[in-house]
Amino acid sequence: MGDRWHVEVDQGVCIGSGMCVHHAPGGFALDPSRRSRPRSPQADADEAVLAAAEGCPVEAISITLQPGGEAVFPPEE
Repeated sequence: MGDRWHVEVDQGVCIGSGMCVHHAPGGFALDPSRRSRPRSPQADADEAVLAAAEGCPVEAISITLQPGGEAVFPPEE
């Protein structure tokens, strides 16, 4: 069984660039206000979702391991 992630988009930071949807169309969608939302906040680990988080121009996406809450992205320093 693989890792489970909690995926979150900070709506106060998101600028609606759509890069996350480009990288992971199965993981993200833009709402009517053009803000990104995860299609499912709880999801199996997915390299495309990680690439979307890494490629977000304003770093609005965070991913944590579930259970436990250990940071996947951005990594803890």
